[in-house]
Amino acid sequence: MCFVTLSIKGGAVDRPRSFAEAPEGRPNVILVMTDDQGYGDLSCHGNPDVETPNLDRLYSESVRFTDFHVDPTCAPTRAALITGRYSLSTAVWHTIAGRSFLHPEEVTLADVLKDSGYSTGMFGKWHLGDNYPCRPHDRGFDTALYHGGGGVGQTPDLWGNDYFDDRYFLNGVPKQTKGYCTDVWFDEAMGYMKSERDEPFFCYLLPNAPHGPFYVDEKYSQPFVEKGFSQNRANFYGMLVNFDENMGRLEQFLEEQGLRENTIVIFMTDNGTAGPWYPKEGEDFSAGLRGIKGSIYEGGHRVPFFVRWPEGGIGGGRDVAHAAAHIDVLPTLAELCGTERKAGPKLHGRSLVPLLKDAGADWEERTLVVNNQRIAEPQKYKDFVVIDGTWRLVGKEELYDLSSDRGQENNVIGVHPEKAQELLATYEAWWDQSATRNGTFVPITVGADEENPAFLSAHDWHAEKIPWHQEVVVEAPLFNGPWEINVAEAGMYRITLMERPEEAAYAIAATKAILQVGGQTLETEIPSGSNSIGFELELEAGAGQLVTTFVSENGDERGAYYVSVFRVEE
Repeated sequence: MCFVTLSIKGGAVDRPRSFAEAPEGRPNVILVMTDDQGYGDLSCHGNPDVETPNLDRLYSESVRFTDFHVDPTCAPTRAALITGRYSLSTAVWHTIAGRSFLHPEEVTLADVLKDSGYSTGMFGKWHLGDNYPCRPHDRGFDTALYHGGGGVGQTPDLWGNDYFDDRYFLNGVPKQTKGYCTDVWFDEAMGYMKSERDEPFFCYLLPNAPHGPFYVDEKYSQPFVEKGFSQNRANFYGMLVNFDENMGRLEQFLEEQGLRENTIVIFMTDNGTAGPWYPKEGEDFSAGLRGIKGSIYEGGHRVPFFVRWPEGGIGGGRDVAHAAAHIDVLPTLAELCGTERKAGPKLHGRSLVPLLKDAGADWEERTLVVNNQRIAEPQKYKDFVVIDGTWRLVGKEELYDLSSDRGQENNVIGVHPEKAQELLATYEAWWDQSATRNGTFVPITVGADEENPAFLSAHDWHAEKIPWHQEVVVEAPLFNGPWEINVAEAGMYRITLMERPEEAAYAIAATKAILQVGGQTLETEIPSGSNSIGFELELEAGAGQLVTTFVSENGDERGAYYVSVFRVEE
């Protein structure tokens, strides 16, 4: 067994090798997934407002799954995609509140490909945990450049990021970048692929665009302003134009590097569109689908899914109408790359290779379930849809037949009660299979060598009211909540409380600080003008909660929005 030292080298990483190198001829993989771009937000799907010529070209050269489903919001989709398992089973059923952490027992697509000799890199939005053991470089990626939380500018992100010239985390270490966020993700991804071109690579490319806040250079938004769109809608469309431009740059790069023919390129999105959150004049184009991001109607979870691999005979502009889902990506890519997932909890997806290879392949239809929780503890029967061919059971009271009602306007549950009962029984069996993580927590590990100190943010409080964005932190709301933590090693710890992170250099607007952890409660006065206040104490190893309180001069109480936990080396 041979290992090399792990070290960061300006975007590329030397990594341990415990395996023979992958044999020649295995395909590279690039999976591109945008954030909040819906099924109708492409000109190849008929959108009359925005042109996406590079996506249109990929569409014309791909096998397209026209009935492909994800979760209605981002972190759950990402968990299901990377594991091949329903998100509820991975402990990811929300985007905040400590419920977006991928369970350590899960095996990722990066793990599978890395173990078979692939180089693995991810760039952009991870959103499955910002602390050990949930970060992308803890979960199978050799190289990972990513922003914090669910979006640039959210509470876990580096303070002050605004899409331009931001600092992002490179394998957990802040790195200064230059340029617009989407351009940066593509630049870094192409640099990584160029450095790894002599061996098979998996490049997981995850732009945060067109997720809000909607910031983009006005050269992309101004044409839409001139057409009469609101500024927010113009920015949303401008972000799509910029992303499409980057897809063109990626295509040129693959051709110049001689990588195009033996590279699998997948394009998809993580949920329905968020554009209609900012209304425009006239009708929004939805490709005939009802619902948007967060909805369990079709527009909330049906997304584009294009696959192209010229050397593998996958492409040609062909549609596949069979229902498929995010849970199918891992088994599909494992088969295409000549490997398999050999460990971990039961897979829920199945390989789509027969449909990719042959339009007339025998295919046994199956039933899929989409679920939307976004609460502390999942509740049975909350916001679900059962997908069975053209049938959709939406909750317990609505049934639609999309063969004659694509827009889900005609509830036929009274006409087909037996079908509704059949699909409800399928959902109940699905729930029993999938809701296995309910009542459990994925704690943030503190005191581990892999992340010491660990930086916690209020984004991950287990609470109802969450300061999930830096703009909310600036308002200093009177919110508080606990972090679920796991102390990796007993010893002396220094725990530092902050209202804003260290780089913000902001004085705490309070006079007293209280820390509760490990069965201990400590209090101290906060000297005027202090940016942080620290405690030192002994902690035993094991799971528990960490709670902080700032008390202001008038008696108002709120939590410390940022905390650093450092195991003091002896």
